[in-house]
Amino acid sequence: MTQDSPAGGTNGKYVGRPIARIDGPAKTSGQARFAAEYSYPDLAYAALVYSTIARGRILSMETAAAKAVDGVVAVLTHENAPPMKPAGKLSPFDVSSIAISTSVNYLATDEVHWNGQPIAVVVAETHEAAQYAASLVTATYQHWHAKVDFASEVPNAIPDKGIPFMTGKADKGDAMAALATSPFTVDLEFSTPQYNHNALEPHATTAVWDGDKLTVHEGTQSLTGVQGQLAKRFGIPKDNVRVLSPFVGGGFGGKARPWAGTLLAVLAARATGRPVRLTLTREGVYHTVGGRTASTQRVALGAGTDGQLASIVHTSVSRTGYVGGMPERITEVSHETYAAPNIYLQQSSMKLDLVSNTFMRAPGEAIGSFGLESAIDELAWDMGMDPIQLRMANEPDRGPVSGKVFAHRHLREAYAVGAERFGWDQRELRAGAMRDGRWLVGMGVATAHHTAMQLTSSVTVRLNADGTVVVRCAMQEMGMGAPTVQTQIVADELGVPLEAVRVEYGDTDLPWGAPAFGSVQTASVTAAVLAACTKLKQSVLTLARKQPASPFKGRKLPELDTRDAGLFFGTRGQSYVEILNAAGRNHVEVAYKPNMPAFLARTVRDVGWRPKAATGAQFCEVRVDADTGEVRVSRWLGVFDVGTVINARTAESQLRGGIIMGIGMALTERTLIDHRSGRIINPSLSEYHIPVHADVPHIDVQYLNKPEPNSPLGLLGLGEIGITGVPAAIANAVRHATGKRVLDLPITLDKVL
Repeated sequence: MTQDSPAGGTNGKYVGRPIARIDGPAKTSGQARFAAEYSYPDLAYAALVYSTIARGRILSMETAAAKAVDGVVAVLTHENAPPMKPAGKLSPFDVSSIAISTSVNYLATDEVHWNGQPIAVVVAETHEAAQYAASLVTATYQHWHAKVDFASEVPNAIPDKGIPFMTGKADKGDAMAALATSPFTVDLEFSTPQYNHNALEPHATTAVWDGDKLTVHEGTQSLTGVQGQLAKRFGIPKDNVRVLSPFVGGGFGGKARPWAGTLLAVLAARATGRPVRLTLTREGVYHTVGGRTASTQRVALGAGTDGQLASIVHTSVSRTGYVGGMPERITEVSHETYAAPNIYLQQSSMKLDLVSNTFMRAPGEAIGSFGLESAIDELAWDMGMDPIQLRMANEPDRGPVSGKVFAHRHLREAYAVGAERFGWDQRELRAGAMRDGRWLVGMGVATAHHTAMQLTSSVTVRLNADGTVVVRCAMQEMGMGAPTVQTQIVADELGVPLEAVRVEYGDTDLPWGAPAFGSVQTASVTAAVLAACTKLKQSVLTLARKQPASPFKGRKLPELDTRDAGLFFGTRGQSYVEILNAAGRNHVEVAYKPNMPAFLARTVRDVGWRPKAATGAQFCEVRVDADTGEVRVSRWLGVFDVGTVINARTAESQLRGGIIMGIGMALTERTLIDHRSGRIINPSLSEYHIPVHADVPHIDVQYLNKPEPNSPLGLLGLGEIGITGVPAAIANAVRHATGKRVLDLPITLDKVL
């Protein structure tokens, strides 16, 4: 339960411990280099020119003033840029297609599809010259009618069908009839705004061509996705593209795909024959990188006098762009969270003339949990029932829609532990009854939920004759500690010291690795690492058996123990160094390459498609100024069931980071769009408000540490679970403090007064 205890279900020396990040010294000393910090001879700099209309056609462009700027190398527009190939279509079986951010073929068309679409690239000898020259490029347009107002287009949304990676519609029983006859009901409409990405490192690309071979330095969450997409767009073999991304300064979904900056940096490098660096300003990120869609939700609940839910109705509307994006999986949470005999779930969407929306931490579930968990809380108020008691009365033992028995679910324990630790029994039953001077005090809870997934990865593990181990995998490190975690796992699996293991990552020349989105990377890479380590031990055992007087003759791998940098049977053993030296080998290396049909068959056999998810209980205390309506989060506790925790320190950091991001969703963040022009009017951190230190209280994070039986080492991805339930817990605490139910995010003082 505590962060100092080893992870449940493991007997190793390192797994579960709060090991410091192995790349920490490089990052804190400035030795770590990010995408915009690689220098090449004759390096040029690129800047983008953005459209100023939402929809239309470019009639003419004035570039003479930009070309006259000292140091300008080229100004590329749709009139002179070399063509790229089309993006292609989305396929769930093609990682490179998942990396499609938009269907727009930049600089190959005179059409404008959103305000901020790049319409020109200026290349110059210096960054400053490129930026200045870009500011001088102007365009005249033929204006076309544009749809940019989400709220006005909601009535025109159509039901979603066949969307990849979504559970889709559910219609179990007769939810509407059950709702109409239930003794207690709530029927609420919620809305959330558009949110934009604000990673610490803005998007940047350094692109270098050498004939038909391309090297790209890029902060990305999907090395192989970027590699495949660039190969398609520029018509070269995939093996001719090398993407390097050893460090990523935050991603949260915004770097899961290559956006305009990446493609146009590569295009500019090809057009000029020089290495090109393109770094986006914060405003440039808003213009060209998608964010989380705005949404509306209807959540209607019907319950009996005993609190048992008879009906759940959860419908939603989200948006995409006309040129790309995917609807949010908003009703995903209602597939698995509460038991009810009658459930109706439906997602709808519309298209707008805005930049394509994209993944953002816990897409769908982050905003879907706001609606569902707020409605559950309001039902508890109507019934005069404790909100935790109501949740536990409807806690399912199987998927409410699928009917499949859960492989792993310990939410009751999370709530029990959290209620005691948070002091839930001190909560006054009446709204507005708790006060501290001028502050109204409220306490709220909400359930956290994120569906667990696992993909495949390749990996090689090499054992050297000096006892060191090298692991190679093209995985991504965005600050969550990915190489540290794999170092811990390998050290335990092979019984070597932590410092003997080196993990190589962040390079497409390495074996294929799973992307770092959907909370899939750790589980996916761990499965490959465990398989490779097993193969490696078998190879070393084979060598040992061939040696005279070996203690391992006739022994099988399960009988062996790996410790003290060697193989042991009981008290008898040999170090790896002794085995390899005696065999005349300077190393043993094994590779694990997944067999996709076998992986799918094993998934079906072992899991039986049973629902698998990380869950948790979010506890929040707020203080609301009785006169001004100012809301301050004063206390937080999150108790999570995320399977085995591999690294106590990095896990706590990830969970806490998700909670902080959720506080921003609830209280400060929203993208403002001018409904006349489609322009984002707050594209900077001075106007788009994210939480600062003063907004964040001490966040107490706990986890149950119960292994998931159908995941490698029993772990569940935890990068996104922390944000889910957070806005609802805050809204529920505000309801307790003031008696007012806020249905529209963010919770600003005008909505509380």
